[in-house]
Amino acid sequence: MTEELSRTSALADRHIALGSGLEDWNGMGTAWSYDSNPNDEHDAVRERAGMFDMSPLKKVFVRGQDAQATLNHLTTRDISKIAPGQSAYLCVLTDDGTIADDAIVSNNGSNEWLIVHGSGDTMALLQASSKGKDVALQFTDDLHNISVQGPLALNTLNAYCDVDLELLKYFHHTPATLFGKACRISRTGYSGERGYEIFAEASVIVDLWDSLEEVGVMPCSFTSLDKVRIEAGLLFYGYDMTTHHTPWEVGLGFTINRDKSDFRGKTALLSARGQEKLRNVGLIIKHSDMVEGGETLSLDGQTVGTVNSPCYSHRLKQSLALGHVDADIKVGTRLKLSSENLETTATVASLPFYDPEKSRTHT
Repeated sequence: MTEELSRTSALADRHIALGSGLEDWNGMGTAWSYDSNPNDEHDAVRERAGMFDMSPLKKVFVRGQDAQATLNHLTTRDISKIAPGQSAYLCVLTDDGTIADDAIVSNNGSNEWLIVHGSGDTMALLQASSKGKDVALQFTDDLHNISVQGPLALNTLNAYCDVDLELLKYFHHTPATLFGKACRISRTGYSGERGYEIFAEASVIVDLWDSLEEVGVMPCSFTSLDKVRIEAGLLFYGYDMTTHHTPWEVGLGFTINRDKSDFRGKTALLSARGQEKLRNVGLIIKHSDMVEGGETLSLDGQTVGTVNSPCYSHRLKQSLALGHVDADIKVGTRLKLSSENLETTATVASLPFYDPEKSRTHT
């Protein structure tokens, strides 16, 4: 683990034992690879159940009489519509209406909320939104997060849980006891499969990980996570969206509640509607392997886009990527893909590549 890492997962020893070098993401040593084949991990998520240590995501409790108002100013959703036991995926914006981060906000009841975010500026912007309000912010690395994803996730967890997870709706969460350990279970994930995220304190997270592995849930690396999330068309902040992009451009307009009285960046965001310079698309690349990312996309000699998040899907037998193209480029258009090391073609495709009806996550 490098000196720059300021955060440590309680599961670090488990990752090292599986072959991880604990590479950095979001300031925490992260299992980008194991000794196991990422294709086997990919298969586990699609066919059985796999688990990821998502503890590098940052967790902040927002508590107090003005917690809801604070989050309403911070985010693009109407927070008042998120009932206790529910969650919502949303954007955090800059003053210019571009994307500063993405996050999931959960209502825990009794004026307590949890916001889980990635590597963007959520915390600084949350602090700014909280000024002058009756609200307390608590960043915590004690709260860890194991994401169990796949068609067997429900039955596997249900066999050892005191709550019937069959009844837990998509983007709902509940306190629970799993393998005798207190936790909160959320029906969310980042895989394109039905799955559950287990939030628990550091003191019990290793026992939960070991228990899950003992009953057949396969530990999976972020390399395989990239494969499943790209197949599912799910964005990764810093690659597929940055402060240079509006939600309209990257397909996140569904997170915008235009009827809210105010939120950071609202005026600029609404003014940008209809002015999109680019859009997020899928790319099917004529290549036998994963491309490097960053390749230029062109049409008739003019640059029209770039490759952001690539992978090779052995299940779909295709080299895939998420990319940005000029807003007028249509699905089905064949583009030239170029870099110093490669020249081939990429066809613009609809997203998601996998389970386009999203039946596996939503039902």
